[in-house]
Amino acid sequence: QVQLVESGGGLVQAGGSLRLSCAASGTIFSINAMGWYRQAPGKQRELVATITSGGLTNYADSVKGRFTISRHNVKNTVYLQMNSLKPKDTAVYYCYANDVLTVVSRYLEIWGQGTLVTFSS
Repeated sequence: QVQLVESGGGLVQAGGSLRLSCAASGTIFSINAMGWYRQAPGKQRELVATITSGGLTNYADSVKGRFTISRHNVKNTVYLQMNSLKPKDTAVYYCYANDVLTVVSRYLEIWGQGTLVTFSS
């Protein structure tokens, strides 16, 4: 069974930075795309950024120039460096993995439990 374990969320001030990490556990042969989505209070979950195994990235317009996604394929880990954070970035951030191939199974998509990013006044 594959699990995604996120870390790095927390309390931040406007203009601050945080780095989120997400590691996939299990005996994994390959993962196609990994990424981050977020869900703010009262809103739908939305794409933040994704990255393929080949390093192609995609960002939401709202985070371009401020967030950077990266990935370590051997460690099956994806990172999200978030700079110049704004109060509107407050949300639960969910890690996502697409087309995960393991020893015994193939998963079309897997989600992490989420990590909260919130702002201090």
